[in-house]
Amino acid sequence: MWALIIGLLTSVQPTSREVVQLPVTDSLVNRVVNVNRIIIIGNKITRSRIISRELSLSPGDTISTNRIKAVLEKDQQKIYNLRLFNTVTVRWLELTSNQIDLLVEVSERWYTFPVPIFELSDRNFNEWVQNYGADFKRINYGLRLYQYNFRGRNETLRFTAQFGFTRRFELSYRIPYIDRQQKHGLIIDFSYAEPKNLAYFTDDHKLTFEEGRKTLRTTYGAGITYTFRKNFYETHSFSVGYVDNQIADTIAYLNPNYYGEGSVTQRYGGITYSWVSEHRDVVAYPLHGYQITALLHKAGFGFESNVNQWEMNLTYAKYFDLKKNWYFSNFSSVYLSTPANQPYTLYSALGYRRQLVKGYEVYVIEGPNFFLNKSTLRKKIFSRTWQIDDMPIEQFRYFPLTIYLKTYLDVGYVENYPYYQEQNLNTRLSNRMLMGTGVGLDIVTAYDAVIRVEYTFTREKTSGFFFHMKKEF
Repeated sequence: MWALIIGLLTSVQPTSREVVQLPVTDSLVNRVVNVNRIIIIGNKITRSRIISRELSLSPGDTISTNRIKAVLEKDQQKIYNLRLFNTVTVRWLELTSNQIDLLVEVSERWYTFPVPIFELSDRNFNEWVQNYGADFKRINYGLRLYQYNFRGRNETLRFTAQFGFTRRFELSYRIPYIDRQQKHGLIIDFSYAEPKNLAYFTDDHKLTFEEGRKTLRTTYGAGITYTFRKNFYETHSFSVGYVDNQIADTIAYLNPNYYGEGSVTQRYGGITYSWVSEHRDVVAYPLHGYQITALLHKAGFGFESNVNQWEMNLTYAKYFDLKKNWYFSNFSSVYLSTPANQPYTLYSALGYRRQLVKGYEVYVIEGPNFFLNKSTLRKKIFSRTWQIDDMPIEQFRYFPLTIYLKTYLDVGYVENYPYYQEQNLNTRLSNRMLMGTGVGLDIVTAYDAVIRVEYTFTREKTSGFFFHMKKEF
């Protein structure tokens, strides 16, 4: 498919999204200059203040000419990481020997996406094929509507109507800034789900499903999140939510520990604090910089709560530019929870979300505590960008394509749950070091899309191809 796309576009004139800087004249070298104006062009929908929020300089500020290039390059990265633009260019215009204008030129993306849902209900492609025989009954279908940059203020409105394996309805509204200083924001979420197919148990680290004619579980959820972005690189979040779950008697019979003690209901409030320190160059596919995250979650408060759990997750990702198109990255994660005895629905594991050891995609290795480290060496082997002038929709005329060849080593360790140890269940991959290594390709293209194709060998002497449609971490 990609060969066909490349072949069709080879006759199109390539372009670049690199920062364009005007040459520094001798009159500017080693001088202190004053910023006269900030000029922003190309933003037909986006409010100018959303862009200027990411700039380190304001009219009236002074800066030495030997620092301005580095400052503007970082500002360009920050604006691009808003994920609102296909291209961003930041440069300065010399007015006099001691006075400059700053010019920010952006090319806006398409912001309205009615996306048909046709996706796997399983955690990844390999689990669907290997564990469930590529059963098309496990497909979810429906419609997911994204309105990015709503009102031109970088707000995101998302609505989901999903049917098939799991019936689900969701509404989310993200407001990054609710104040003039652009430091405080809100996120509001509502959700409802009623699956007729439900994972009720884990056997040999694989999920066991029950299928019924009637709904096996109903879930109502609501939450609100307050965000505080004091500076460019750090964001604090405080969330409060409530969940109301009810299962069919069949599920409680098959696994009495699903909600604990054979209960058919689970209701609880939750509170979460998270901190993100973001210093990566391009968030969609970083090659330089670092990110630190910390999360503390308490599940169980309120009068009707029958849940009590504390969770903590710390992650650190570091990216190195080794020059000559070589790149190295390392990601570490530590997860801790207490008490260890929990209902099945509150079990955590390596294998959910993006925290997994490569080669173990078909497994969930559950435990109250785990550690993960992922190291990757990349080589850029192809990179080109096309400007497709014949495309009728302006926002889709920009088509970048970059391919990386990579090798990697993942290691992880999961402490097993006491309940599993007592019952001699799911012990094969827990309480031991997990290891996956191999080679692969990362294909990075427009609108932050990342396709990963990997061939991995594990410590258990298994191997195989693995396919993913998301970035690794």
